[in-house]
Amino acid sequence: MIPTFARRLFHRPRVRRALYVLAVLFFVGTVCGCRTLKFYGQAIKGQYQIFAGQQPVEEVIANPQTPAVLKSQLELLQELRQFARDVLKLPVDGHYQSYVDVGRPYVVWNVQAAPEFSLEPKTWWYPLVGRLEYRGYFAKDGAEETAARLRRKGFDTFVGGVQAYSTLGWFKDPVLNTFIFREESELAEVIFHELGHQRLFARGDTDFNEAFATVVGEEGARRWLHSKSDTNGLMRYEASLKRNGQFVRLILKTRVRLERLYGDVRDEDGKLKAARELPAAPDQLRQEKQQVFAGLRSEYQRLKEEWDGFAGYDAWFARELNNAQLNTIANYYDYVPGFEALLRLKDGDVDAFYIAAEELSAKPREERHEWLRNLAQVKLQ
Repeated sequence: MIPTFARRLFHRPRVRRALYVLAVLFFVGTVCGCRTLKFYGQAIKGQYQIFAGQQPVEEVIANPQTPAVLKSQLELLQELRQFARDVLKLPVDGHYQSYVDVGRPYVVWNVQAAPEFSLEPKTWWYPLVGRLEYRGYFAKDGAEETAARLRRKGFDTFVGGVQAYSTLGWFKDPVLNTFIFREESELAEVIFHELGHQRLFARGDTDFNEAFATVVGEEGARRWLHSKSDTNGLMRYEASLKRNGQFVRLILKTRVRLERLYGDVRDEDGKLKAARELPAAPDQLRQEKQQVFAGLRSEYQRLKEEWDGFAGYDAWFARELNNAQLNTIANYYDYVPGFEALLRLKDGDVDAFYIAAEELSAKPREERHEWLRNLAQVKLQ
């Protein structure tokens, strides 16, 4: 007898997709070698284990042994799904109708890397989606191993846990224990962000995709709280967004300082590229780099005073700061102002916003990036 989870897994559309992924794994492995084959092997294994642990949300809610807090959060999530479909016009389409406890705080760990004296991000090529600026692992050991190998090659590296991700429509994404227990506004933002990826994904353009989904998630959370007349919740959420905006501006300002220090140049796409020759001796650059990071820490302490001691970013600063870590913030926020301006330009009409964003995604990468940068500078009346 085929177990219940296996019957669900082998519905025809998923069979085609699973077989396709296996074919891709074979092709990539034979072309690119054992290390790449190992990476895709762990990815398929990790995704399969998530399939194997799925339980229908309705059954989890109906089970008398389900903890009350989990039941309450799953009921909330079903309301968020309906809001995403009916109000935000996002493609819910069977997503978040099953629940999986992966038994760990993060579902995957992403590795990002950059040279010691440049903010140019290392990229990896993937079938179907092109080049992206991160490498994801379902086990932390795999991520740490890759990061260690890159450090030995002279890269700055960053390993960060991820609580939610989108399979971009290849599979129906489940609810995970890694994010379901977030407070209401944060849970709403996570769900709307990930469904934003389902709505639009530009091949090989991490910054574009994450900025679009960030705007969808934040605006969606605002509209959700407003729909519930949760004035206090909306005020708290706006306050958290304001703090985050100040944090992001601090990081982006620091990246500008480092860009000048390293002599990085921008290509026609506006992306940072390492200089052909270092502008100074490595020891001097290393010393000045640490001075920039020391200044960043000092400015953060001043922000905390303005925030009455709010310590939500302390864990981020507890690490040894480096170029790759700063890039993780740029991935999500470089083009957020442009997308926010686009939403205002469409008078908050989400359908019109999505259509405009899709048209933009069809343009050459350098053209859509320039368009967003220019739009961000427009002062709408």
